[in-house]
Formats: sequence, structure tokens, C-alpha cells
Amino acid sequence: MPRSLCQITDFSAAEIHEIFDLCAKMKSGKIAPRPLEGKSVACIFTKPSLRTRVSFEVGIAELGGNPVYITDPEIKLGQRESISDAARVLSRYVGLIMIRTFDQSDVEQLAKYASVPVVNGLTDLVHPCQILGDYFTILEHMEPKERYSVAYVGDGNNVSNSWLNLAARIPLDFRIGTAADCQPNAAILERAKANRDSRVLITEDPKEAVGGADVIYTDVWASMGQKHLAEQKLQKLSKYQLNSALLGLASSKAIVMHCLPAERGKEITDEVMDGPQSVVFDEAENRLHIQKAIMTFLLK
Repeated sequence: MPRSLCQITDFSAAEIHEIFDLCAKMKSGKIAPRPLEGKSVACIFTKPSLRTRVSFEVGIAELGGNPVYITDPEIKLGQRESISDAARVLSRYVGLIMIRTFDQSDVEQLAKYASVPVVNGLTDLVHPCQILGDYFTILEHMEPKERYSVAYVGDGNNVSNSWLNLAARIPLDFRIGTAADCQPNAAILERAKANRDSRVLITEDPKEAVGGADVIYTDVWASMGQKHLAEQKLQKLSKYQLNSALLGLASSKAIVMHCLPAERGKEITDEVMDGPQSVVFDEAENRLHIQKAIMTFLLK
């Protein structure tokens, strides 16, 4: 049975750190593995993307492989044919499958029936590659620390869920500032709280979340597939905007992160996103390096 990445919790703490070490070596040019030499990778996109598509396609090519871009009209996963049949067929053609879609169950079904590794490029529930790349970015920019404090302000979405999944595996002081009815997934939250090495706080007060934090993180208030809720989310989450006043409550050495795309002037202001504490574009670059490391790890 091949290893897959459906959620961060599919990896142990030791495996996560192994991936970070591999990522650092690959980014620095110390090693240049080509585990996809002579192989193709099926890249299924039910949801469109800039960073996920380009970073995976470039990464696959740099690992020696050939990316095959598959859109929703072409595959109609679970409609034209069952997910199990599609998984078995694709496994005969490719060395790995990456999927960016809506339903987490689609990823898990693919992983169950495929005989090659499956990588979750994003679902409505989680965004594992993003958060692994984000934590790698923290390691690059901050002095070593047993437990970084990360304040996430905004909607309790797939990004906050994946931060909680990371907190379930490695020590993290993770605070979420959000509205009462914009909470993260309850089961994922409980799993994170069960890790005694981590601290998890959920508060409706953004100042409490951000106070003294090492990292301030935000995301769009209405994710893809929720744009019809944009006005409603705006009313609920406007006080969680990441602006200079809120950033001023964090550690003086705090860094600012956003998974992109950003709706500037809503969840984050220009002065913060383009300011000296922002590492937003470094974390975007690291999507390429962490995904190469993940694929290499799964293929070894």
C-alpha cells in the first residue's frame, strides 16, 4: 500500500521533520533527486489554481517527471465513473496523483484505491501542502524555538484546520481569532487539543489571539466555493483584519503570513502585506520546495 498525504496527520512528527530536512537540502541545491524520472503525474484540478498548479508542475518537472493537467470536465470524478475505477486506471498510467478539489472524501477514496501515492493539493477541509510549506518558512525566518506561537485571524477554514493538524503532531502555540459561527472543524480541533505538547486557543478577541505572537497569519474570509457568502463573512470578520494596529500587538520580531490569493483591503492591508515583517512571497515560493520534498518522501 503506497503512502499518501490526505492530511498532515498522515505523517508522524519524525516524518514531518524528515520532510523539512529534505526540503532544506533540496532548496539549497545540496541534493537533486529525480524520483519521477521517466514517469508522469496526474494533476487533477476540480478547483482552479495559480500557485498549486504552477508549483506542482514545475516541481514535478524538476523531479524528472511529466505533469498531466486534468480538469473537472475531463474527468467528472465520481460522476462519469466511480472514484475507485478512476484511481485504478490512473495508477496504470502515472507514478503519482495530485488532486485539488472540494470534497475531502474524494481524496481519501483516491488514496484508498490507487496503487501510487496521492497528494492532497487542497480540499474544503484541509490544505496540507500549504501549511507544511508555511512552517518550513517559519523555520527559515525565525530563531529556533521549542514552540512557536502562531496567531491565525479570520475564517475557520481549511487553512486553520491544517494548522490544527500540524499542532496535533508537533509542539505549537496556536491561537485562532474568529467569530463564534466561523469556527474550524470540531473533530480536527479536538485532535489538536489532545496533543499535550501544543497549546490551542480559540477566541473572539483578535487582540487576545495576536498578543505577543511570533507569527500572524490570515486568509481570505470567503474561500473558493463560498464567494456567495462574501458579504456575510465581511460583516462577521471585519474586526479580524490584519492591519498595522493589530500587528503592533504581536512580538516586535513577528512575521506576517498569508496563503494567497489575498483580497487586499479586506482581511489584510497593503501596508502589512508589503511591509518589512511580511514573508508572504517567501512562503509562496516554498510551496514549490515543500511539495518536491513531499513527493520525494512518498516515492522513496
